[in-house]
Amino acid sequence: MLAYVGHHDDAYSWAERRRIEAHPTTGAMQIVEVRELVEEIALPATTAFKQADLPFDVAPMEEEPPVYAAPIFAKLAQDDLLSVGVPTDWLSDVAEATEDSFFALAARLPQEAAEALLEYAATGTLKPAAASVEDPMAHPDTMRRFRVLEGLEELQAALDAPFEKWAVFLHPLQRGVVERDYSGPARVAGSAGTGKTVVGLHRVMRILRLDPDARVLLTTFSDPLAAALQRKLAVLSGGRAEIEDRVTVASFRRIAEELYALTTGRKAHVADRETVRGMIDKAADVAGARGFSLRFLISEWENVIDAWRIDSADAYAEVPRMGRKNRLGQKQREALWQVFLRVREDLRQRALFTPASLFAAVTVDRRGVSAPIGTISD
Repeated sequence: MLAYVGHHDDAYSWAERRRIEAHPTTGAMQIVEVRELVEEIALPATTAFKQADLPFDVAPMEEEPPVYAAPIFAKLAQDDLLSVGVPTDWLSDVAEATEDSFFALAARLPQEAAEALLEYAATGTLKPAAASVEDPMAHPDTMRRFRVLEGLEELQAALDAPFEKWAVFLHPLQRGVVERDYSGPARVAGSAGTGKTVVGLHRVMRILRLDPDARVLLTTFSDPLAAALQRKLAVLSGGRAEIEDRVTVASFRRIAEELYALTTGRKAHVADRETVRGMIDKAADVAGARGFSLRFLISEWENVIDAWRIDSADAYAEVPRMGRKNRLGQKQREALWQVFLRVREDLRQRALFTPASLFAAVTVDRRGVSAPIGTISD
């Protein structure tokens, strides 16, 4: 079994902290970190802190009652946790995890367990792992981590393959996702490095093979990533122009800009990050909200206000802040909203979009009517 490749000391360090075993409930083979040999990962509980300890400056305000960080999996029994593949060593850590500590903990868990728990934290629904099978190596979750090679010839062929082929190599488990017939939209979830991009590329090729008249839009987060997808698609298609010409590969923003131009006849002017940063800095001065650092204000705008298209103080008071380290009381949110309200007005007066507001502007509701800026149609 080839389990890890690295320099001598690194390999021994990796091996002494892990064991390979079948999970007692799901039956999947897992590579489990030994809990006793892992440094404490839970965030220390504390009620006393100094101003210098905070990532932003807090202005004197009406004192808020202390917020208790409740465990987010408190309602789940041990059998529930075992059903999604949590190793027995880590049951206590998962049961005590809070919003702040879970993301560090998730990196220590097998992928199927981390994904199921994240889904539960976001939706309240726990989806058990695939049913146990007689052969642990045939379990779908085992196949995330292990590939059984039938003999030396198959191993040699794998080692001799050029890197470009490995970049678009399709695992048998991935092939099942690619070739399945879906009755509607489908989502493929997985942590970094699990091959979601490869699945997407092969799915594109399958659509093009099955329907000679099909045209496909393949999108991603940025122009450089889109260029990388285009290169990998060329490897899969063998450089055949008649296939590649039926696929449009572009970033979300590029597609949104084209849609906006097509539907309005105008070019969308998108504010760059420095422009928005200047607006936030000015708005904080006008609103007298200098109790918060500019870095925090920019982060809150980008990850909460603009990302969720928050358009009122009431909506800001209710929006979930999963994964945000800084807890905010009602008084703090009211003060912050005055800053963000001015930023939104400044953008409107200058006829500038942010990427998030541009996406909202080209969203179309069920009646075929363009949604106004500041709203998102479901």
